Amino acid sequence: MAATAAQADEGQWQPYQLPQLKSELKRIGITIPAEKLADLSKHPMSAIVSLGGCSASFVSDAGLVVTNHHCAYGAIQRNATPEHNYIVDGYLAKTRAEELPGGPNTLVYVTDKVENVTERVLKGVSDTMSGKQRHDAVEKSIKALIAECESDKIYRCSVPAFHRGLEYYRIRQMMIRDVRLVYAPADMIGNFGGDIDNYEWPRQGGDYSFLRAYVGKDGRPADPSPDNVPYHSKDFLVVSAAGLKNGDPVLLAGYPGRTSRYKLPSEIRAARDSAYPAKVAEIQADLDVIAAATKGNPAAAVRYASVDKSMNNVMKKTQGLLDGFARKDIAAIKDVQDAEFRAWYNKQAGVSKTLLAELDAVIAADLALSDEEFGYSVATTGDLLKSGSTLYRLARESAKPDAERETGYQQRDLTFIKARLNRLEQSYVGSVDQARFVAALQRYAKLPKSMHVSGMDALLPAVDAVPALYAKSELGDTAKRLAWVGKDAAAMAASTDAFVQLAVKLDDVTQLLKERRKELDGNLERVIPQYMQAVIAWKKSQGKPVYPDANSTLRVTYGTVSPYSPKDGITKGPFTTVEGIVEKNTGKDPFNAPQKLLDAIKAKRYGQFKDPVLGTVPVDFLTSADTTGGNSGSAVMNRNGELIGLNFDSTYESITKDWYFDTAITRAIHMDIRYMLWVMAEVDHADNVLREMTIKYPAKSK
Repeated sequence: MAATAAQADEGQWQPYQLPQLKSELKRIGITIPAEKLADLSKHPMSAIVSLGGCSASFVSDAGLVVTNHHCAYGAIQRNATPEHNYIVDGYLAKTRAEELPGGPNTLVYVTDKVENVTERVLKGVSDTMSGKQRHDAVEKSIKALIAECESDKIYRCSVPAFHRGLEYYRIRQMMIRDVRLVYAPADMIGNFGGDIDNYEWPRQGGDYSFLRAYVGKDGRPADPSPDNVPYHSKDFLVVSAAGLKNGDPVLLAGYPGRTSRYKLPSEIRAARDSAYPAKVAEIQADLDVIAAATKGNPAAAVRYASVDKSMNNVMKKTQGLLDGFARKDIAAIKDVQDAEFRAWYNKQAGVSKTLLAELDAVIAADLALSDEEFGYSVATTGDLLKSGSTLYRLARESAKPDAERETGYQQRDLTFIKARLNRLEQSYVGSVDQARFVAALQRYAKLPKSMHVSGMDALLPAVDAVPALYAKSELGDTAKRLAWVGKDAAAMAASTDAFVQLAVKLDDVTQLLKERRKELDGNLERVIPQYMQAVIAWKKSQGKPVYPDANSTLRVTYGTVSPYSPKDGITKGPFTTVEGIVEKNTGKDPFNAPQKLLDAIKAKRYGQFKDPVLGTVPVDFLTSADTTGGNSGSAVMNRNGELIGLNFDSTYESITKDWYFDTAITRAIHMDIRYMLWVMAEVDHADNVLREMTIKYPAKSK
């Protein structure tokens, strides 16, 4: 039974699939009917939202959103200055008037409709088309479906592929674009342990923050304005301070980013032996440049804090994948599965005799082109070049009818482009960007020839010419950068701005690379769905339901509070407590807990948040739930659908779950909601936020 229970925890399920799992949900102790969980208009799914890269949930009917501290980091950093460093000190708005603007990149997405549109996407698509023709036909259908869905401008719609192109679903989301920072704890609570503890267990991170969604007085999303009012959220999660114990069931809902569970052994080996080592080396080199360029400059360090944090997180995860591949030969495990599948497939009547050979060939071509795309990303490091390239491509695409423009450059994308260009106001320093670009060009020159982009090398500037580019460009000025939006391609081509000139010069090579990608993607979109259809049939022949890889759409997973054994002779328990903060505290970053927190622990002012078994306040806990990047901030709910935690990480041994789910050691790390409530009550005195939430406290023992 234990093995069966662990096995059942794998899966990032689309909500509509949950009725198929009714017996599993009932067996682990979830009391919410599976049919209710499948309905996005009903509680609790109607309270789950996306932040576009992170997950979150409503916790009041006035648009109050709880998520991770690191998910709100951009909004915190945007409002921080050396004089008022909200990253270090935290921030609490005691009134709604004091809530701070999250900025154009802080958005809340409320999913309200998901529909299968596979037939409409693939109508008219044939196997006689070239790869590019097929890709263009699919893209044209998707654009039409999105335009139809976005006839009401309050919605942002998308049509992502599932099972690598076997199915397409249209997702309709209300996009709220006035989002404000309500409350964030100090960094040494929200990010206690920093990058050292990232992906590690035991962990003591209070990774939470609060935002609020605002809309126009008519209840519809509107641009940020003092006249806007809090969004009336139809549903919100009740917060439970009753806590959990080992073995208790959890339900987790959010927007996981990307997994690769159905990839081939050849793809795993390419990632393990080539792509990931190159990625780790590149990120580390760029981080070293940023550190050197911001040293002794506190203002520059604040500007690059969010960039640095994001890059460090990606690097540690990628290194964790490499370490995981070294610890367990996932490629060899996949070899066995792949051989079993191919043997089964070849025995089936009426199947294509060429499919598997075509599959291997198109995957090999994909890996080769990915090498060049990596080289391109290195050579174009630097925000001014990226800005110039975005502006010139926008100018060229704007000359076309909207439906014919490249995805990402349609009229619907204009606010996002402006937000990206505007974001540099908070995260750009000319000398730092220059140092990054110089170092990146030097690294690109040393890459293997297979990673050099065809036709690009001769167009790139010499290293000693880079300072002159920055001296002769005004793209570092926000107003002048944004002034290029709406200009035509001819005006840009005639510009004397050095980075605009460089972007113009590189555009043809960039487009050629993109055209090759479209040809290849079209071939992948023809072959991979046939493969996935066969894999699903094979799994079903074994009685196994099949979930699609994560693709940033709403998913539900479940599991139990569980310890684990990372290596022989070591078992790690599922809870950490506030005493662990005292044990780890050194008084130096990143183990520099605020004194008022340490005082509250020393005085044992635990009140109703004291766990009866642990005898203290729990901080974080482990479960067997299936999560990945993008699940940060996901609501962790108890058997009744009440909020009892926030997902924020995985154990280091679990990182390879993006490729292979190992039931024995895969654990997700969640912040216990009791720690959040305790810090709010005893340390930060966030009484106004506590009063706004509906909190169920445990019954007092007699």
